[in-house]
Amino acid sequence: MKKKINDPFNILKDVFKHDSFIMPQEDIIRRLLETPDGLGHCLVLMPTGGGKSLCYQLPALCLEGGTLVISPLIALMQDQVDALRKKGAAASYINSTVTKSEREKRLKDFLSGKIKILYVTPERFRKEEFVSQIRNAGISLLAVDEAHCISEWGQDFRPDYSRIGEFRELIGNPLTIALTATATRDVQNDIVEKLNLTSKDIKVYHTGISRPNLKLRAVDVIDNDEKIDHIMKLIKKNNGAGIIYFALIKTLEEFSELLRKKGIKHNIYHGKLSPANRKRLQKQFTDEGGIILATNAFGMGIDKPDIRFIIHVEIPGSVESYYQEIGRAGRDGKDSTCLLLYNQSDLNIQMDFIKWSNPEPYYFKKLYDVLLNNIDMVKAEGMEYVREQLHYKTRFDFRLETALNMLARYHVIHGSMEDHSISVAAPLFPVLINQEYHERKILNDRKKLMSMVEYFRTEKCRRVFISEYFGFFDEKNCSNCDVCLT
Repeated sequence: MKKKINDPFNILKDVFKHDSFIMPQEDIIRRLLETPDGLGHCLVLMPTGGGKSLCYQLPALCLEGGTLVISPLIALMQDQVDALRKKGAAASYINSTVTKSEREKRLKDFLSGKIKILYVTPERFRKEEFVSQIRNAGISLLAVDEAHCISEWGQDFRPDYSRIGEFRELIGNPLTIALTATATRDVQNDIVEKLNLTSKDIKVYHTGISRPNLKLRAVDVIDNDEKIDHIMKLIKKNNGAGIIYFALIKTLEEFSELLRKKGIKHNIYHGKLSPANRKRLQKQFTDEGGIILATNAFGMGIDKPDIRFIIHVEIPGSVESYYQEIGRAGRDGKDSTCLLLYNQSDLNIQMDFIKWSNPEPYYFKKLYDVLLNNIDMVKAEGMEYVREQLHYKTRFDFRLETALNMLARYHVIHGSMEDHSISVAAPLFPVLINQEYHERKILNDRKKLMSMVEYFRTEKCRRVFISEYFGFFDEKNCSNCDVCLT
């Protein structure tokens, strides 16, 4: 039996300043703390803002040994560590933003027990010096955040995440909790398998889309004028903060100009802004609210309870993305509206995204050849040189960005274009040039897009539709979406 040194209810009140748990937090924490070693593993599926972090942070402060948290998002782990420190909890992180000497100090403090919760990226397990020390840490709990990254068929697949079972074995197969807001039944099974567990070893907890205060709406629109009309109506009905999501930066900028002409104050946020500017805008929105027009680059790590509306001006690429984004609304429990503006022609945008996010095997081969044989030119001239070698006649082709990210994720390349440090580190990973895998991936992404179309067209409760999409069949009609109300 693992040794519990603190009472969870005292920690809940004294550290996290809550008087009670939100279901199923108490059941999850009891299973982790009271089940004999090796039998209390959990897979937690909870909507964004539903309280997933508490499910491992609180047990971490109750157990005698340390807790290792694997997270793919550097900014998010920094935010969570900052929040824990403000509560007086001994937490830290190790990632590429930390100097070598500071990494060594933080790891030493974790091994000695000075740090109770240590966040790391999965890539850290590629460092021999880290592995050689962490395997002797006597870890009580392993938490895998954003666990959907384990599955190549889920959102935001990370190759290093697929080695989670190997990581668990290296550190002695400790008690494990995996957490995500979005995982279909297939992805759930993939998570369990990649953890080197079976369905008998792990208990799945889920709350469905149990956010009755979210008013789910979807409207068929003909053109941008009609979209603007719906946006204006919703803004006038809601005085609070709101996020208006776009698929394309170009469309975002067009709507920004239209709203400015109508006197609507707002900010814009997208991936082409500088990191410092993005951070400033994110903090400003969190502190002051208002309206922000954004691509899906915005929202991860936003801890703002009073977002009153979220509008999708263009259809998202999957139910997973949509569910994650609308989950940022109404975390304070008050009424909030989630509106999808559906125009069939917008499907073409997402079809292009599917093509751009799944470069063909021949494209990877051609890119690899350019990098391997012309690396000095690549370092000197950067992206435009590479783009000219690959598809110089097509301005709106974003396969290069995706392909470079995939090569980096599979550790084929190191460094970056921006600081002219890019280098080829390994042969092409076989799966990247596998035609059968490529075709299956394209088909999978198209099915996800069609599920969003089905969500728009459904004649059943929208909350029930989303619940069934993720493999849960115990939701009742919400009586708060447009389908139920009509």
